[in-house]
Formats: sequence, C-alpha cells, structure tokens
Amino acid sequence: MGINGVEEAVVALKLKAASNWWHDVNDSPLWQDRIFHILAALYGLVAAVALVQLIRIQLRVPEYGWTTQKVFHFLNFLVNGVRGLVFVFRRDVQNLHPEIVQHILLDMPSLAFFTTYALLVLFWAEIYYQARAVSTDGLRPSFFTINAVVYIIQIAMWLILWWKYIPVLVILSKVFFAGVSLFAALGFLLYGGRLFLMLQRFPVESKGRRKKLQEVGYVTTICFSCFLVRCIMMCFNAFDKAAGLDVLDHPVLNLIYYLLVEILPSSLVLFILRKLPPKRGITQYHPIR
Repeated sequence: MGINGVEEAVVALKLKAASNWWHDVNDSPLWQDRIFHILAALYGLVAAVALVQLIRIQLRVPEYGWTTQKVFHFLNFLVNGVRGLVFVFRRDVQNLHPEIVQHILLDMPSLAFFTTYALLVLFWAEIYYQARAVSTDGLRPSFFTINAVVYIIQIAMWLILWWKYIPVLVILSKVFFAGVSLFAALGFLLYGGRLFLMLQRFPVESKGRRKKLQEVGYVTTICFSCFLVRCIMMCFNAFDKAAGLDVLDHPVLNLIYYLLVEILPSSLVLFILRKLPPKRGITQYHPIR
C-alpha cells in the first residue's frame, strides 16, 4: 500500500469513528437525558433573564401599562419557560398518545416564538413609518391578523391529525411552519434593514444614534439568520427522517438546532436590548395600544 493508500485508510477510520460517536450518543438513553436536561437548563436561564428584565422595567416605569417592551420580555419568559419544561419531561412527552399531542407540545412554543419576534418587527415598522410621517393605524391590525391566520391554519391541521393521522399532513404542517419562519426572516430583513438605513442617513451624529444603529443592525442580523436557519432545518425535517427533531434518538441534532434557532438568538437579543426605558418626566414612553 502506497502513502496515498495509507492516508485514505486513516481518513476512512477517522470518519467511521466520528460516525460511531454520533450514533453512540444518539442511541444512549443516558446521553439523551443529559442533552435534554442541558437544553432545559439553558431555556430556564433565558426565561429567568427575561423575567428579571421584565420586573426591572416594571419597577422603572410602573405608571405605564403593558408596553411593547414589557410584552416582548413577558413572551420571551413564557416561550423559554414552557420549552424548558417540555425538555425536562421530554421522555414523558414522547410517550403521550395520540401522537398529535407530542407535536402540539413541541411546536406550540415555536409558534409563540414567532409571535414574540414578530412583535419586534411591528415595533420597528411603527418607528420607521412614524419617522416618515406615515400613518401606522393599519400595522397593529395587520400584526394580529397575520398571527391569527398562522394559528388558525396550524391548529386546523392539528385537529385534522387528531381526528385521523395523515402522514402527508404532518409533512405539510412542517413545510407550513418553514414558510412562516421564512416570512419572519423577510420581515426582519425588510423593516430592520429600512430602519438601519434610515438611522444611517440621520444627519445628527451622536452616541445615542450610533448605539441605536448598532442595536438595530445586530438584532436584524441575528433574527434574520435564526429564522432562515429554522426555515431550512424545518424543510429537512419534513422530508428527511435522519433530520427528524421530534424524536428522542436525535439529541445532538436537537441540541444544535435549538441552540441556533432559539437559545442563542434569544440570549443575544435580550442582552442587546437590555437598556431600561427612561424614567417618567425625562421623555415620553408610550404604552401598547
């Protein structure tokens, strides 16, 4: 055997060892539980951060009601808290029947995650149109209508699957959510990009403007990327069993997926948007209408 043959044999052995490691971890109930508990702990940590920030905002401006900022942090707390509980009881969830109950418990937090970050797109759209002296009266009704349509379609598919399990409808449900994720990614690209360009053209140079420009740029990039990755992964999940996320024996894939599309983006966005609103009397602070 020549030098090239030896090198090829070494590479083949390394690939086989890596493949065996992947399968050994995926097939081990111990590693499955460890990875799911790690995910539960990370979600719990993000939920705790969101709750602490919500309390800090309430203590800072208690005279206002449910502002957009408060609702955003509350939804973050809710989504991450529920997701954490699902992973704590992941093995019990997998044993629930009918099977559609598993899909609901695993997918409902994803829908709520979409609503949470769609609220951020709404907030930016309002700022953008108000700065251009354009009416924003239709934005909130559009936000509620879009969310209502998404939830109604998804719940209708769940009800049909509850009545009769149709494999094609399971695939359609995943493709639908991939489309919803792509829609959210484009929303961030459209309004985050518009707001970023508008702030960039703003004539007054100040520290506040630079910080807001960085904030919008970072959050837009993070959220666009996470929803785009979710869209791509959901397409693979729909058509390739090896990329299945709703099963116990793919814990490594679950760890990578949820880190990339929920835990890491939520953590970064909460950190970037950590600034508290100004106290009353310094500037106006509008409650959500």
